[in-house]
Amino acid sequence: MPSSQQNLSQTNHKEIVKQLIKSKVSLAPMAGITDYVLRSQVKKYSPDCLLTTEMISSEFLAQARASVITNIDENHHPIVFQISGHKPHLMKAAAEMLSDKADMLDINMGCPVNKVVKGQDGCSLMRNPKLAADLVRAVKEGTDKPVSVKFRLGYTADEMNYVEFGQQMQEAGAEFITIHGRTRSQFYAGNADWGKIKALKENVDIPVFANGDIKSVEDAIKCMEQSGADGVAVGRASMGDPTLIGRIAHYFKTGEILPEPLLPEKLSMLKEHLDGEIKLRGEAVGIKFMRKFYPFYISGIKNAAKVRSVIVVEENYDKILGTLNELLKNNEWQNG
Repeated sequence: MPSSQQNLSQTNHKEIVKQLIKSKVSLAPMAGITDYVLRSQVKKYSPDCLLTTEMISSEFLAQARASVITNIDENHHPIVFQISGHKPHLMKAAAEMLSDKADMLDINMGCPVNKVVKGQDGCSLMRNPKLAADLVRAVKEGTDKPVSVKFRLGYTADEMNYVEFGQQMQEAGAEFITIHGRTRSQFYAGNADWGKIKALKENVDIPVFANGDIKSVEDAIKCMEQSGADGVAVGRASMGDPTLIGRIAHYFKTGEILPEPLLPEKLSMLKEHLDGEIKLRGEAVGIKFMRKFYPFYISGIKNAAKVRSVIVVEENYDKILGTLNELLKNNEWQNG
């Protein structure tokens, strides 16, 4: 593509990105977490938020075109499909395959998991910015939608190249950035350094969303103040509270902090989530899939550890509901 056409395309995409960011909060991508059901729940409480799918391997897509991992509803828009990989031709093919469903395509350059990094995907790309830029260009060749990237501060504390890396991704054609405020070597330990993100924001001219440790409305406020970012991306905290993203968005629009959901509401959302996973995956698989979510839904509740130890091994739907009902009875003092 001639440079003049490429510049025009990027300008148009920047305008599209502005239109897609109706809210200053997005659902961050989480492998095996931000599936169809969780996205639907988050959207119920935050209709304007930018959703992101779980990470989808370009290698996987090359072998299995149809999968529940790519399922969306019309009301999921605006939605970003996140893809991973290190082979430009497969990333281009993945973009072509997903382009008709996505409003934006995101390239995972931040996953710290060993098997991902050893395969040259995820955060390993921060050590190979030339390949990372090639992947951006390849994805752009495969779609007419905007392209974004998600990465970290660097691979290690001695390799914090996130500012230069972000600039290189912008130069390659990326129109949006989400950055997690940790290095790869930190995984999820310690605290996300929101303040460092400010240097990236000051050195690129595309939207930047900050990610990491945003567990409350108050966290989101502090993150925005320290990072200077255009918005925040909420990850793990949404696993037990689908209302959180909506409450953060509400604050940024109105200045009002809405209360957290009480226990009856949280257990109702948990049941809705469980029912959704069963409908999507079948009862046996859906019940097992939900085990990773239980600790988040009941965190901080009296006898939570005891209840969790029961429901994470229970395979009978009625017994799970019975245990949750007992939890509600035993915690009536928390119900307002």
